Amino acid sequence: MRALAAVLLAFPAGAEPLFVNDAPLSPTHVYAGGWEHFVGGGVAVFDCNGDTRPDLFVAGGENPATLLVNLSEPGANLRFTSGEIAAMTGVTGAYPLDIDSDGLIDLAVLRVGPNLLLRGEGGCRFSDASAEWGLAPRDAWTTAFTATWENGAKLPTLVFGNYVDRSNPNGPFQACDENEVYRPEDRKYGASEPLSPGYCALSMLISDWQRRGTAELRISNDRHYYVRGGYEQMYRLNPLAERADWPHVSLWGMGIASRDITGDGLPEVMMTSMGDQLLQFNRGSGFENAPYALGTYAQRPYLGDDGRPSTGWHAEFGDIDNDGLQDLFIAKGNVDQMPSNAIHDPNNLLMQGPDGIFREQGDAAGVATSERSRGGALADLNADGLLDLVVVNRRAALEIWRNTSTNTGNWAEIEPVMAGTNRRAVGAWVELRADGKVQAAEITVGGGHAGGQALPVHFGLGAAAKAEARVIWPDGTLGDWHPITMNAVNRLMR
Repeated sequence: MRALAAVLLAFPAGAEPLFVNDAPLSPTHVYAGGWEHFVGGGVAVFDCNGDTRPDLFVAGGENPATLLVNLSEPGANLRFTSGEIAAMTGVTGAYPLDIDSDGLIDLAVLRVGPNLLLRGEGGCRFSDASAEWGLAPRDAWTTAFTATWENGAKLPTLVFGNYVDRSNPNGPFQACDENEVYRPEDRKYGASEPLSPGYCALSMLISDWQRRGTAELRISNDRHYYVRGGYEQMYRLNPLAERADWPHVSLWGMGIASRDITGDGLPEVMMTSMGDQLLQFNRGSGFENAPYALGTYAQRPYLGDDGRPSTGWHAEFGDIDNDGLQDLFIAKGNVDQMPSNAIHDPNNLLMQGPDGIFREQGDAAGVATSERSRGGALADLNADGLLDLVVVNRRAALEIWRNTSTNTGNWAEIEPVMAGTNRRAVGAWVELRADGKVQAAEITVGGGHAGGQALPVHFGLGAAAKAEARVIWPDGTLGDWHPITMNAVNRLMR
């Protein structure tokens, strides 16, 4: 009875999350392939034609990558049509960012093979600008990416994370490839700087996690292939150097998610893995593992009779019911037929209650599918203020879930925009204040599993009737508080 009372406290009548699968209304897409596509399978979410509706670029593995252009009407079913894009196979994932600061989103495309930089031309058209921008990638197996703008740079610094070195005759075990950093020289990229040793990176994130104006690079690595001696890494960017004082934690690391969930303004970090999914609280000087009772470890399937450990991939925070509390989605799925881990492994939808405890609602919400899920995204795809869900599956069809939850709270989305370079204000912090509570979110490129988004920042506001927001810009300049329009997208310019 006490457990039931806790659930009722966290989810008042009529406020339970609920989703409907609208994927049959759009072209079918499958991420497929052999062992080189056991990992990857990301999705990039961004507006490629300026109609304010988020579009999707989905990795295909051995199948061609797909561009899905959003046709959804406000509040209606989620519908996409196939966009025109050059045929690309070997794609493991992609991240959207405005590389040349022209106001059009570009794509960093990760591949088994040479990576690509695609310039956005408007109207959901793209051209390969890799050579023009000076990117000279080698034939690697790339599975992670992150980027940021360093002081005075005209282009972003790009970091590509590589998995197993396929050319190593002694591989694949203990044959992890090194990672690569590309810094701009004026308006082109110079030769890459190696990040070595590499421990089979599957997710990367550059974040100013201490909020002291110093961004650092965090790398999550797959213990399955480095086997021993490896760990989760943290690098200082300038000068480029691994932090020797960083605690050596070893995981079967798959994905990184980051968001402030405690209200202290510092971003927590969620790392997916085979077995326990590890949430760490940000204490300013370092990170502390969350207690098991918080409900975020999600270490075994919550449906069925398979008691073997879960395998987590993409993780993402988002306020599903707009109550002002960050919830957590985790994509799950066996690598292939790995007997040590669960085969039927439903995705998690962990809803945070007022007591700070996360409770599983994937089954009740309708999203507890148990395909081999990989990448994913939480984004408002039909402009109704509710975060919808996209899930990329290996050897199974893409899922597109429409959020139909009722009795949800108010919301606001904030889009900071800068003149000149770094138009999307990567590295900025957005703060939103309502009813005496401040929520904070950092504008980053990276994290997740092989995919990310370039969209306004979504905030749930619960019963708040008014709110104001400000931006702490990438150079540390503190913006003014501005009253915002509720239940709408708000642009804050500099």
